[in-house]
Amino acid sequence: MSSLIVRTRRSFTTHWYAWAMVLPVAIVLGVLVGYPLGRGIYLSFTDANEANIGRTIGDFEVPASYAFVGLDNYWNILSGREGSFYPRLTWTVLWTASCVVLHYTIGLGLALLLNRRMRGRSLYRVLLILPWAVPAFVAAFAWKLMYNTDNGVLNGLLGKIGMGPVDWLGDPFIQKLSVIAVNTWLGVPFMMVAILGGLQSIPRELHEAAEMDGASPWQRFRHVTLPGLRPVSSTIVLLGTIWTFNMFPIIYLVIGQAGGTESEILVTYAYRLAFQGVRDYAGSASYGIVILSLLLVFSVFYRSMLKRQEAAK
Repeated sequence: MSSLIVRTRRSFTTHWYAWAMVLPVAIVLGVLVGYPLGRGIYLSFTDANEANIGRTIGDFEVPASYAFVGLDNYWNILSGREGSFYPRLTWTVLWTASCVVLHYTIGLGLALLLNRRMRGRSLYRVLLILPWAVPAFVAAFAWKLMYNTDNGVLNGLLGKIGMGPVDWLGDPFIQKLSVIAVNTWLGVPFMMVAILGGLQSIPRELHEAAEMDGASPWQRFRHVTLPGLRPVSSTIVLLGTIWTFNMFPIIYLVIGQAGGTESEILVTYAYRLAFQGVRDYAGSASYGIVILSLLLVFSVFYRSMLKRQEAAK
C-alpha cells in the first residue's frame, strides 16, 4: 500500500500537468456516473419505494424509513420468485441477437457495395448515413406513425395491393418484429461506416495476390476480407450488443405504455418499476445492477473468446 502511495506521489510530481488535465474529466465522470452508480448499488440492498423514501411535502420534511434487506431483491429476481425476469431476459437476448446480426450483415453488404467504384458513391454514402443522424426519439415517433393501424403508411400500401390492415403495435409477436425493424434501420449506418473503414484499411495487394493465385470471389471474401475485418468487427459487435441490450427509446416510444408488457426488455421494465405505478426504487436499482453485471460478464467472456481464437492461429 505504501509503495502504491509513493508511486502515485512520484507520478503526480513528475506528470502534474497530465493530472491537472485529467482531473476535470474524472470529477465529471464521478458526479455523472460514479455517484448514481453507487447510489443505485446502495438502494438495491434496501426496500426503498415511493412510500418510505425521504421527501418534502410543503413545509414538512418526511424522513426516509426504508430498511436494509441485504440480497433479498437479487434473490427475488434471480430465483424467479418475481416471475418476470427470465421471460424478459429471454426476449432481451433474442432482441439483441436479432438486431446485432441484422446490423452487421446488412452493414457488411452495404459497405462492400460502397467500397467498389461506382457513379454517385458519395451521394449513396450520405443517404445511407441519414438514419444514423436522426435522433432516436424522432425516428421512433416517425415509425410509430407509419405503423398506425388506421392511417399509417404501411397499411395504406397494403390496402393498395388488396391486403387487409395489420395491427403492427397490437399483436405481441408483430410488435417484436416491428421494433426489430426500427432498430435495424437505425443501427445499420453505424455498422456500415465502421466496416467500410475496415475494408479500406485492408491492403489491395492481398486481394490482388489471392486473385493471381486463382482464388474465387467467395474465397477472397472468406480468407482475405473477413480476417482483415476481424479487429473492427470484434469491436463493433461488442458495442452494438451493449447498445442494443440497453436500447430503451425504441421499445418504450414505439410500443408505448398501451402495448402490453410482452415486448418489454429488461431496461424498460426497470424504468417502469421506478417511474410508473407504485414506484419501486429498490427493485429498479436491482434490475439495473443485474443488467450491468450481465453485460460485464458478456464483455469479459467475449474478449477472452477472441483472445483464445487469436492465440490458436
